[in-house]
Amino acid sequence: MKPIRLRDFIEDIDGWIYAVSAYDNHERAGCLLRYVPDDNGERTSVNGKRYKKLEFDDAFDLIRDNKPDYLNSLHRVPLNEIRKVMKPEESIDHIVQRNKRVQKLISIFKIPLGSYGCTGSLLCGLENKESDIDMVVYGETWYEARTQLRNAIKNRLINPLSGDMWEKVYKKRVPEISFETFVLHEKRKYNRGEIDGTYFDLLFTRSYEQLGNISPTEKGEVLGKETIEAKVIDSSLSFDSPAVYLIDHEEYDRVMSFTHTYSGQALYGETLEASGVCEQHRNEKWLIVGTTRQAKGEYIVSKTLLDS
Repeated sequence: MKPIRLRDFIEDIDGWIYAVSAYDNHERAGCLLRYVPDDNGERTSVNGKRYKKLEFDDAFDLIRDNKPDYLNSLHRVPLNEIRKVMKPEESIDHIVQRNKRVQKLISIFKIPLGSYGCTGSLLCGLENKESDIDMVVYGETWYEARTQLRNAIKNRLINPLSGDMWEKVYKKRVPEISFETFVLHEKRKYNRGEIDGTYFDLLFTRSYEQLGNISPTEKGEVLGKETIEAKVIDSSLSFDSPAVYLIDHEEYDRVMSFTHTYSGQALYGETLEASGVCEQHRNEKWLIVGTTRQAKGEYIVSKTLLDS
């Protein structure tokens, strides 16, 4: 059996469906509860079963009240209580067959089978007409896919985000930076666009070969809030979740973001400014951004980009 990894979905023994949100899943899968069976639910599966989609706080409340042993910084589901694992790369053919927009999006990429898929509601068969497309690409192939997406936008095969869509994304994410600063950073990432009026993301996930050196998702010793500037010396995992920026700084070793808003925010060689919570992890200090759902008071920006 292949390891459970970030952006897979799982179903537990009660039919509750979770988004896998971590890589360290050896004994318990680190997830967030997303859907529960409900006869009055607004989502209907491909086999006709109805589900209710849960928001972040509601999901934690339901776990706390019904499965407290799962409760952690994520929802930790024991492997022996997982009934089904859904993997984007294994389900893409079925998704393409039933969704013309995904079919059209996939057609612009020339990347190997098995290196990509769709996660989110599409993976669970619980999408509706308003559902975004969350396309996952694994490992180094993600960078090639991003280049191909950039070229497709340049050649008008795919639309970039419209002004209205940028406004929608900004309001959804509620970042601690201005709209102009947000869009300035986002436009150079080339990891999203629109297809037939539908928003899509190009999401990075590590290949199976990259799963050997995983950063822990558990909290270290909290030392307080801090704002720092530092030069980025490694941004190779800046689009991962959490996003990792290794930095040249006299006190801190890395900046990590647990919110997608600040992935890919600063490039190798650039100077970033980051505000977050300092944690001690063994002999290293990490600055963590995204310690709450909306990351109030926390951000990452590229000073190099802003100054230019």
